[in-house]
Amino acid sequence: MQKILVVAPSWVGDCVLMQPMLLRLKQRFPDSRIDVLAPPWTLLLLKEIPEVNEVIVNPFPHGALHLLERYRLGKQLQTSHYDMAYVLPNSLKSALVPFFANIPKRIGFIGEMRFGLLNDARKLDKNKLPLMVERFAQLAEATGNEQPQSIPNPHLNVTADAQEQILGKLDLTLEKPVAIFCPGAEYGAAKRWPVSYYAELAQKLRAQGYAVWLIGSPRDSEVAEKIVSLGNQGVRNLCGTTDLKDAIALLSCASLVVSNDSGLMHIAAALDRPMVAIFGSSSPQFTPPLSKNARVLKLDLPCSPCFKRECPLGHFNCMMQLTPTKVAGQLSTLLEK
Repeated sequence: MQKILVVAPSWVGDCVLMQPMLLRLKQRFPDSRIDVLAPPWTLLLLKEIPEVNEVIVNPFPHGALHLLERYRLGKQLQTSHYDMAYVLPNSLKSALVPFFANIPKRIGFIGEMRFGLLNDARKLDKNKLPLMVERFAQLAEATGNEQPQSIPNPHLNVTADAQEQILGKLDLTLEKPVAIFCPGAEYGAAKRWPVSYYAELAQKLRAQGYAVWLIGSPRDSEVAEKIVSLGNQGVRNLCGTTDLKDAIALLSCASLVVSNDSGLMHIAAALDRPMVAIFGSSSPQFTPPLSKNARVLKLDLPCSPCFKRECPLGHFNCMMQLTPTKVAGQLSTLLEK
């Protein structure tokens, strides 16, 4: 049996995009055991991915070196006798623990000063592999092999029992079709569609017979409350009342989803929910929602994508010009198909 350690990326959405790579490892090594070293906020998501055997919490804050602590963690993991490690982030720090764990084969792309830390360091052709999901999947191949022609989309499955449990827990029903909004984005305000636009769209959908639920982290609660206060007293603000497992179960109940570019967007896509994903400062060219039922809505402005946390020009046109009418029209087209 092959024992494999995967060093996961830091963001929830990127961990969703890792799932096809894990599936490919299981195809190559059917009897393998795959453990994942990942940040604590991704734990509940990774437990929903069947290819993952165990999640080992990566306790180090984003960007922090903590060299001695990484050494100690590596020595702890050395007792697990992993045969190989796949390092998905490109940072030096992410390659330290597998090195300290003395894992015989350590695989990843050439990154910042990682020579020696990886002994199967591969050159990344960004033009050939424009998508993050493709880059992760390529690492799962044997050295020198071309990646498979077809990479499956990330996929999550939620049982009917899990749906019933979360609905009962939050006193929700499916008597009406459900529209779920994901108004947050951890990266920054430039990725968030305006609150007033979400409020106007909620009014439109409620008039069409939809129940509207808002989901997100505790940091999104204030934004969600503003959506409710702008003429949407019947909208359920669930931001901060659910953990990530709950959010996955709730999204599986949705008849449609409207989301900023966020981790929840990738989860909704992996659940194959009809969705409009709104992009402003970021680009779908690298990490789009991967589902036949997802539609990307963006404006090709000269200043977009800028990849900034706040609009550097102050006008926020990449989002302000994406009106609720445009999003509603995209939803109508999606649902008709």
